[in-house]
Amino acid sequence: MSTSSTVDRAFASALYETGETALDAGASLLASDPAADAELARRGHEFVAGAWRRGWQPADVVRIVRRELDDVHVLLVAALIRGQAPGDGPRGRRWNAQLAEVPDDAPPRTDRFSHATAVLELYRLLLRLPTLEALDEAPGQASGGAGTGSRMLTRIRALLAKAEATGFPEEAEALSAKAQELMARHSVDEALLAARAPSPDAPGACRIGVEPPYEQAKAVLLDAVAGANHCRAVWNEPLGFSTVVGFETDLEAVELLYTSLLMQATTALTKAEAALGVPRARGRAGGRKRTKTFRQSFLAAYAHRIGTRLAAAAETQVTDDLLPVLASREVAVTGRLDRMFPETTTTRLRGVRDAAGWTEGAQAADRAQVRHRPPLR
Repeated sequence: MSTSSTVDRAFASALYETGETALDAGASLLASDPAADAELARRGHEFVAGAWRRGWQPADVVRIVRRELDDVHVLLVAALIRGQAPGDGPRGRRWNAQLAEVPDDAPPRTDRFSHATAVLELYRLLLRLPTLEALDEAPGQASGGAGTGSRMLTRIRALLAKAEATGFPEEAEALSAKAQELMARHSVDEALLAARAPSPDAPGACRIGVEPPYEQAKAVLLDAVAGANHCRAVWNEPLGFSTVVGFETDLEAVELLYTSLLMQATTALTKAEAALGVPRARGRAGGRKRTKTFRQSFLAAYAHRIGTRLAAAAETQVTDDLLPVLASREVAVTGRLDRMFPETTTTRLRGVRDAAGWTEGAQAADRAQVRHRPPLR
């Protein structure tokens, strides 16, 4: 029996049938034929390439595997992504950055049957991935961003990383403030450049993970950050991410500011729970319910208040001479969004019932470091 035949039979059983024994039958076939391992890996590379053709990117695939399966599957898909990359065509800067962040740990050693079972579970998921909206990252963009903007964003990321790592609140606040000051300066520099010599670049798009729990409030926060930075966000709740549409510099600002604000929110939430003594066990279920409603309300208020602050700041950031270029960019961003998402719906925040959580969340948002951009001259 050829190795291809073994893999085909295993796939026919495990990937295309849904019976209780289908997966075990396929794994048994693969476990009994070590010569089929190379063909099995080659098919895995094909599944990954198929995901790319359906609009998925490396971070998207790793995120959905982590969301739906286990750590071993994440390591397996990471190995497939790395193995498939040399045969792929040139990709953009964001794609290459995602490849660099793919885990490089080897999957744990185990018996052949368990390994084959995990591989087939992973391939089942990859085979069923839906088609996503194309982000259209043009080949050859990898060399872009090597100039001043890239160096500035590297400094901003380093400052935010230090803010997250320090155990001293005053130092974290100072580092966050400095990072956001640099972010504002970087955005202003790009806007002035566009005003003086309009860029031929079209709006792009990226996906940002919106992880559970309390993902609805997090999606609202991301939407607020996107809007304040001349971008638009569309949340895909089932797949756990938002697609943000905008010009490249603004997209990077959204990623950085959202990450920073989410970090600040998490820190503030932990402190608020400790200060108020939010119960974690009141007859077990009661304590868990209070904790959940407090956190939902806290993060919902935080997102709402941050949105209000950012919107107010945006109104004072732009002088008359910059309005035309921002207006033309807004038209371009809206057009791109409408082409990618011709049908969208709105949703309302759920589970906002804890008054103390709402109050604490709003106060935390007022304390969050969100610097106004200096006026343009």
